[in-house]
Amino acid sequence: MAKTVRILIADDHSVVRTGLKTLLETHGHFRVVAEASTGEEAISQAKEHQPDVAVLDIRMPGVSGIEACRQIVENVPNCHVIVLTAYAEDELLMAAIQAGASGYVLKRIGDNELVQAVERVSRGEGMLDPAMTASVFAEVRKANQAQHAAAFSELTPQEMAVLAHVATGMTNRQIAVKLYLGEGTVRNYVSSILSKIGASNRAEAAAFAVRNKINEFVSTDKD
Repeated sequence: MAKTVRILIADDHSVVRTGLKTLLETHGHFRVVAEASTGEEAISQAKEHQPDVAVLDIRMPGVSGIEACRQIVENVPNCHVIVLTAYAEDELLMAAIQAGASGYVLKRIGDNELVQAVERVSRGEGMLDPAMTASVFAEVRKANQAQHAAAFSELTPQEMAVLAHVATGMTNRQIAVKLYLGEGTVRNYVSSILSKIGASNRAEAAAFAVRNKINEFVSTDKD
């Protein structure tokens, strides 16, 4: 027999709360133990009733669903939060994820999909509305690129070009030919690069460049 999943529903519209409760409780092991119409009430009810899952509207009077999510996650460790919203906005999605939400679902989701979302989140799994998946990956890529770019922030464009070729295993002489520079100039660039990135030798510099995906910033294919 399936374990009973205890649920908190928070939405400032009573009709929405009633509809969600009716839908969820048609499944025998779901039980709505508390309701709230504001973010403050959601936090209070979560602390009092210790639900397994909290379904929060993202926009409520006073404390937002995002802040309510953050506080519930911090104060009710065994409660997993689903943010339910009518808005497919990237900023809200990332804010919900950062607040600790386990699920982000658009209100236009079908009944069966919502039930599945609650079921999955209650098991500790994540649930993201398919319409928002591409946005998450795009934000992750953007964050990674910013992190990698910061790693090279002290290097000049010419030093970046030299390091990119160091990463491919080229010697100073080969790099000099490739970049139309003197070999001594390349040697000076390499010394400066090692100092700036805190590497003690070319191998460490190459590893640093590869780890931070220098090929996304500098092409080594052009002659």
